[in-house]
Amino acid sequence: MNSMRPLETAVGMKIAHHVGPVDSNVLLFNVVCLVSSILGCAGAIHQLLPREDRNASRRWFSLTSVRGRQIVKWLALADFMASLGVFMRSLVKLNDNYDSEANEDETVIICVLLAAWIQYFYVATWAWNLFYAIDTWLAIQKKAGCPKLYHTLAWTVPAGLSSIGLAILYYPDADCHNYGVDTTYTYLRLLPNFVITYAAICSVMFACPVIYFMTVGEVDKLVTSCFSQVTNKERAVIQTVKLRFGLIILAFWICWLPNLVNGIVVWALWYDLPRQFVLVLWYTMAVLNPLQPLFDSIVYRRANMKVINPFSSIRHRPNERTPLVQSDINM
Repeated sequence: MNSMRPLETAVGMKIAHHVGPVDSNVLLFNVVCLVSSILGCAGAIHQLLPREDRNASRRWFSLTSVRGRQIVKWLALADFMASLGVFMRSLVKLNDNYDSEANEDETVIICVLLAAWIQYFYVATWAWNLFYAIDTWLAIQKKAGCPKLYHTLAWTVPAGLSSIGLAILYYPDADCHNYGVDTTYTYLRLLPNFVITYAAICSVMFACPVIYFMTVGEVDKLVTSCFSQVTNKERAVIQTVKLRFGLIILAFWICWLPNLVNGIVVWALWYDLPRQFVLVLWYTMAVLNPLQPLFDSIVYRRANMKVINPFSSIRHRPNERTPLVQSDINM
C-alpha cells in the first residue's frame, strides 16, 4: 500500500465520491503508518547490529554463514530505507493535515519523491529476499554465490522498474491528487506502475517457496549421504530448516498478500468498488507493509548469533568447521 500511494489516491477519490470525504480518515491512516514504520525501522536496526557466532563449536550443523549474513544485512538496509520513507511520508501528510497554507507545488514534489523512494526500496527488499533463497540453494550444494550479481540486480532492477512505472504515472502532470477517476486516461496512467510493482511481488511470492522446497530436498539428500543412519538429531535439523524457510515465506506473504487482494479488487471492480472492504485493506496494508523489517528481524534471526557487546573485553570467535557441510552454509 505504501509503495502504491497514487493508486491509493485515485481509489480514495472514488470512495469519497460515493460515501463522503476520505480526508476524515487521513489523520488516523497516517498515524497508523507512522507507528508501523517506527517499529519497522527498529526491527531493521536490530538486524543491522554487529553479531558473532558464540556457539558454533557446539553445533554439528551450522545455520549461520558469512555470505548468508551479508545478504540479510543488505536486506535489512533496504528494509530500513523503505520504512524510513513511509515514516517521512507520514510526517509530511500529517503536517499537511494541520497546515492549511502548505505550498501545493512543494507538496506535489514531495509526493513524487517519496513515492519513488518507497517503491524503489521495497522492490529492493523483494529482490534481496529472492537472492537469499537462491544463495541458500547454491550453498547447500557447496556452490559459490554471486554477490556482485546480486548487488547489480538488487539495486539497478528496482531503479529501472520504478523509473518506468513512475514516469508513466507522473509525466507530464506530477499532481498525484487530481486525476479523474472514471476516465480511460486515469486508468492507463495508473495501470503500468501497478503491473510492474505487483509482478515483482508475485515473482518473489511464488519463486521463493519453490526454491526453498528444492533446498530442503538437497538438505535431506546431504544428511542421508553423509550418515548411514539418520538419527533424531539429524531429523531435528531438517525440521528446523523447514520451519525456518516456512516462517520466511509466511512473513513475506503476510506483509504483501493484502496488497495483491487490494490490486485485484480495485482493477476487477473499478467502477463498483466494495468501499468498506477496500478501506479495511488500506489499514491492513498501512500496518503490515512497514512492519516487514520487524518480521524479517524475527524470521531471519539466528539463535546462535549474538549481538556483539562493544563494552565486552572477551570475545570468542570459534573457527570449527561443521563435519557435515562447509561452515559457509547459507541459512
